Amino acid sequence: MDSDYKAVEQEVLERLDSLSSVPTFQGALGRLIGWVDTLFTILAVLALLAIAGTVLLQIAARLFLPFSLAWTEELSRYLFIYMVALSVGVVLRRHRNVSVELFHHHLGPRARAAYQALIGLLIAGFAGVVLPYAWQYAQNGAWQTSPTLKVPMLYIFFSTVVMFALLLVYGAIGFLEGLVATLRSPERPAVEKP
Repeated sequence: MDSDYKAVEQEVLERLDSLSSVPTFQGALGRLIGWVDTLFTILAVLALLAIAGTVLLQIAARLFLPFSLAWTEELSRYLFIYMVALSVGVVLRRHRNVSVELFHHHLGPRARAAYQALIGLLIAGFAGVVLPYAWQYAQNGAWQTSPTLKVPMLYIFFSTVVMFALLLVYGAIGFLEGLVATLRSPERPAVEKP
């Protein structure tokens, strides 16, 4: 039952996003990447739930208390920043980002894999170049605190380091999956004979 569902899901995804047809890593490495995906997905969902809770608290405080809680707006903003930073790798890996597909569906399996490898390489390269500057940016927050929460801004600015580090790792994974699929996949899918 579960395998039928996954097969149908994969077929629908391939129709919606042609790059979903590029095979991902299997075996122990695939399971490890899957666990990391699940971890970051859970962390991003927890941040989203915390945002919802914070906003509901802010609304309730404005309705039922004689004063408003000033820190709720700031906290919801920081949670949103971390939600995006934590989910960026999984979004990239699952091809859930906004993209314009002008020619992807015309490519064969090997060309799709090569395209994914190229995009993964470009993203990982860009993230690798920007990552040291993101760390410098985060260090600027060491002597600053947030206005209402009084949290060192280092922790808030560190979200840029998390984001670009995840883009570097997931871009490299996308590059390697595309490269392996390019070397292994035939140009046209084989037709099954009855």
